Amino acid sequence: MNSKQKKNLTRILVAAALVILLRFLPVSGWLRFILYIAVYLIIGYDILVKAFKGIKNRQPLDECLLMTIATLGAIGLAVYKKNGDYNEAIAVMLFYQIGEWFQSYAVGKSRRNISDLMDIAPDYANVEGENGQLEKVDPDDVEPGTIIVVQPGERIPIDGIVTEGSSSLDTAALTGESVPRDVKAGQEVMSGCINLSGVLRIETTKEFGESTASRVLELIEDASSRKSRSENFISKFARVYTPVVVGSAAALAVLPPLALMLIRREPLWGEWIYRALTFLVISCPCALVVSIPLSFFAGIGCASRNGVLVKGSNFLEILSQTKTVVFDKTGTLTKGVFEVAAVHPDRLDEEELLHMAAHVERYSTHPIAVSLREAYPNEADDCIVETVEEIAGLGVVAKVNGRMIAVGNGKLMDRVGAKWHNCHLGGTILHVAIDGEYEGHIVISDVIKQNSKEAVTELKKNGVSDIVMLTGDTKETAEAVASELGIGSVYSNLLPADKVRKVEELINGKKSENDKVAFVGDGINDAPVLSRADIGIAMGAMGSDAAIEAADIVLMDDDPLKISTAVRISRKCLRIVHENIWFAIGVKILCLVLGALGIANMWAAIFADVGVMVIAVLNAIRCMFLKKN
Repeated sequence: MNSKQKKNLTRILVAAALVILLRFLPVSGWLRFILYIAVYLIIGYDILVKAFKGIKNRQPLDECLLMTIATLGAIGLAVYKKNGDYNEAIAVMLFYQIGEWFQSYAVGKSRRNISDLMDIAPDYANVEGENGQLEKVDPDDVEPGTIIVVQPGERIPIDGIVTEGSSSLDTAALTGESVPRDVKAGQEVMSGCINLSGVLRIETTKEFGESTASRVLELIEDASSRKSRSENFISKFARVYTPVVVGSAAALAVLPPLALMLIRREPLWGEWIYRALTFLVISCPCALVVSIPLSFFAGIGCASRNGVLVKGSNFLEILSQTKTVVFDKTGTLTKGVFEVAAVHPDRLDEEELLHMAAHVERYSTHPIAVSLREAYPNEADDCIVETVEEIAGLGVVAKVNGRMIAVGNGKLMDRVGAKWHNCHLGGTILHVAIDGEYEGHIVISDVIKQNSKEAVTELKKNGVSDIVMLTGDTKETAEAVASELGIGSVYSNLLPADKVRKVEELINGKKSENDKVAFVGDGINDAPVLSRADIGIAMGAMGSDAAIEAADIVLMDDDPLKISTAVRISRKCLRIVHENIWFAIGVKILCLVLGALGIANMWAAIFADVGVMVIAVLNAIRCMFLKKN
């Protein structure tokens, strides 16, 4: 608890103890009045101040004014009746403060989840000076390409590539992942992660303002301004509802007594004023005004704790209605990193076929060439490689130890006169011919992410009826990946404009307006379709800036399994919001009718107002917690 929460809890306990004590003290008259007023002011002075400020600022019609009128009226009636019950007025304030304390605690806990992200930007970066000493400089002053030093216990200030050293990184604030991530020279690192062990030298690749930590902070700042339809409904509802109930309470206090005075000449002013005051307490919209925003705030906090950044509560609401999830393939379901999946020699053994192909691709920087060299780590041997010729759209031809070796597609095989055959596996097929004789082929494929298959399965379990994959890859490659992941609908050979058109077709073909279409992507070419979908989800760790900017939800660790986590959080949050709306409105309508008829007294009004608020707030707190599957 913070100091304000401790102070309010102390007030609540002191006021409750004094109320109990006063029931047993033999006091009466003015002394009794003064003691009860003291307790009333202890627990309710801030409500009175807020009501006065609302009147002063010409914005009086809120719950503070309603409670002030009702409680002061109840005290006036107690004085009028002489030994009347002051406990009703005190109870209204006391239980309201209890509800506010629970709300404050829940907001504080959710805010701590989000503040873990807010603390990710360090105040300095260590740069080596001319004398070798480390100098602390403002991260804004560090240019891309600068070598910075991150010592154990420090946060990485700027995105970059490790040039020297190895360590473990705590990425929990960004990704929600509790297991440290090991890094070594040559690997990329994100700003905001904590260096746990070894000293790292990092070459920065971005400016501070474009680094992961800075982008996350900007997204958090923008999130609070985007409200859901439920929150907007409550705001509009309160603006209309409050004046109506104040007018209704005034009419209840005046019209029936006047009618009775004309009929029986017995107006019974005290009884009807009491009913009107009860009506005011019942009508306070605290449960709705407090619990609905709190539910969304707690949901966003829970998502951030799990490594999912939601840019606003409106997106949480849309996500809960998602029935179709459309995936980009490369970088989303796959790592976007090529590796050798299979080697199918005709006459040579597998190692020798890889050996020849890796030599031919020795000087190429193409990702496929890199994957070949990684598959044959002894490529830099004493073999003589000469006359390397790269033929656009076909492949590479080179002379290795005096033998002419061709590595490429079927068209290259036709060109060198080799009788080739295709492969039954999906992926990129590299055919190999030596001196015009076909020797076999190598299958290169994109690496599927570890959790991609489980992500598809979990989405289906969580009520997502249609899962679609869009890709610019060939039909064979796309269908091979889709089959392995269990995705039934796949569209291949697509340009960015084709992806937008396909998502528009899915949106227009929805069974219901409330069935939303989500798109998940990571690249610059995904930005248009991320913006066009009902809700866009971007990979935050390795995704492009354009994709992250266009998306509504960002997965901080690029794990597609987090999508089902976000869906579960959103649906639980909306379920709790609807529970609170129906519960609060239902109880209030019932008690308003009973109060107007004189059946419900001030204690029933206290339950209808503050009791319902406490129950709704406690229900909203459930949004902060997510059960594991």
